[in-house]
Amino acid sequence: MRVVTWNLWWRFGPWAERRKAILAVLRDLDPDVVGLQEVWSTADENLAGWLAGELGLHWAWAPSPAPEPWQRRIGDVTVGIGTAVLSRWPVVERAVLRLPVPGDLDDGRLALYAGLGAPAHRVPFFTTHLTSASHASAVRRGQVAALAGFVARHRSGTGFPPVVTGDFNARPDTEEVRLLRTVPLLDAWDHADPAAPRGTWDTANPYVSRADGEPSIRIDYVHVGPPGPGGLGAVRAVRRAGAGPVAGVWPSDHAAVVADLDDGRPATAAPGTPGW
Repeated sequence: MRVVTWNLWWRFGPWAERRKAILAVLRDLDPDVVGLQEVWSTADENLAGWLAGELGLHWAWAPSPAPEPWQRRIGDVTVGIGTAVLSRWPVVERAVLRLPVPGDLDDGRLALYAGLGAPAHRVPFFTTHLTSASHASAVRRGQVAALAGFVARHRSGTGFPPVVTGDFNARPDTEEVRLLRTVPLLDAWDHADPAAPRGTWDTANPYVSRADGEPSIRIDYVHVGPPGPGGLGAVRAVRRAGAGPVAGVWPSDHAAVVADLDDGRPATAAPGTPGW
């Protein structure tokens, strides 16, 4: 099962051209399930819905309950923002958690649960977007604690382990990310090629504003619970995607993370193969 997580940089930058690049990357990846953060919506269109229609996928959407701080940044109160899931299989369950945050930092961050009706196992899939302020590690720790409880409430009744994706706005060595291991959730990047580029907030990206000499960092994750029976959900491979321009356009200010998980089919089966 191919899993992707990607922060799509809302309606910033050349968004009309960027969405074509986003679509091209996802079409090439042929994912089974995608967690998306910073997804825009208007009265007439939703980026996640458009992507789902172009890719032939199901989708679920959770709008931010506090979009005003985002809207002020682009001067347009007509554009919403939210979190979404795209899935090869129907979304048979859905729940939303508003993450705890002090009022002065509240811009409507959420966690979205989608129970996916795959043929052999229901897949408990989650995607989230934690507070971004650099000084807000304690806030993110509280959000991870709330997320852990949310995962616990929706992970049962299936042999497939929970899959938790998103932009955590924190490096792997931070306390908020380490807390996920107590859930327990395992960082899929532990299975990456040690020599592979890992920065999802990459200084090579022209949309990323960093001081000279600051390194690229990894702040986007696929986490998976301990494997189920027969190794179900075990990580087979993980890498970045969307980490360069498509027809001259960088898709987002974040690179995506792509993880291939054991779904009970033979290892030679291609991602996207129907019938499991």
